[in-house]
Amino acid sequence: MRFNFKLFLVSIVLLFLNTTIFSQDDKELEGRWDLVISKDGEQLPSWLEVKKSGYKTLVGRFVYAFGSARPISYIELKDGIFSFAIPPQWEEGENNMVFEGKWIDGALAGTMKYTDGKTHLWTAKRAPKLISLENPIWGAPREIFNQKNLDGWYASGENQWVVENGVLTSKKSGSNLITDEKFSDFQLHIEFRYSKDGNSGVYLRGRYEVQVADNKGSEPDNIMFGGLYGFLTPNEMVAKSAGEWQAYDITLIGRRVTIVANGKTIINDQIIPGITGGAMDSDEGEPGPFMLQGDHGPIEFRNIVVTPLMKK
Repeated sequence: MRFNFKLFLVSIVLLFLNTTIFSQDDKELEGRWDLVISKDGEQLPSWLEVKKSGYKTLVGRFVYAFGSARPISYIELKDGIFSFAIPPQWEEGENNMVFEGKWIDGALAGTMKYTDGKTHLWTAKRAPKLISLENPIWGAPREIFNQKNLDGWYASGENQWVVENGVLTSKKSGSNLITDEKFSDFQLHIEFRYSKDGNSGVYLRGRYEVQVADNKGSEPDNIMFGGLYGFLTPNEMVAKSAGEWQAYDITLIGRRVTIVANGKTIINDQIIPGITGGAMDSDEGEPGPFMLQGDHGPIEFRNIVVTPLMKK
């Protein structure tokens, strides 16, 4: 059998072209994406990360409108269409959520088949880098809770929050409480107290939840006390007993966050990958409010002080 050099050369060229096209598709899809899912008349903020495992397999992480970040073990990419499936976490039903989408002019768009079998549309834009300043200059600290009433705050639904003896109090599960004002980069001091098995959270820019929960004595975890929910794990568990006042001192510049809990640095200058479950929106490039979680049981807050970053 004679060696056909022309056929060999054509095969090499086709292989190169196919590899180039596949790699270009990979490059367009890889990265972090801020999603909005249109479901039953609501706009649900969500998040997607796509990256390559080895030379050719695409994997990732996904955050739905609620719950924590969950891994995507395999993302199929064929003829410019990508797809993946997510097992249910807190969603009703037993079926996977199945996503299909396509890269279009720098954005993503596609469909989600929910656990009930219904299909919904979604769109996504590439998440911004949010550059941090190397030598930040801070402004003057100021209280954003006046210890008298709810001026400057509003409830996400029917309000159950009250002010008693200078303490912002939610006595039962209900609505979240949100600042009227929006913030970009800041230092935040906030004190809180919960009862046994208490659970709440402080949302930074309304998008990134720092967990507040009764976890004294537990091993650190990204869904427990002091964790950036589902993403960043504290280096130690410093939660006090239920019924004691505790404090967070949080610095957020761009995506970089430092969390000091009860006087100890538990997360030091770490990058927040994306929004957490329960976020108000997925528009990461914009300032956002503080949101105090009030839908997980009784919780109290006091001494809420913000120091804004002065831009050069």
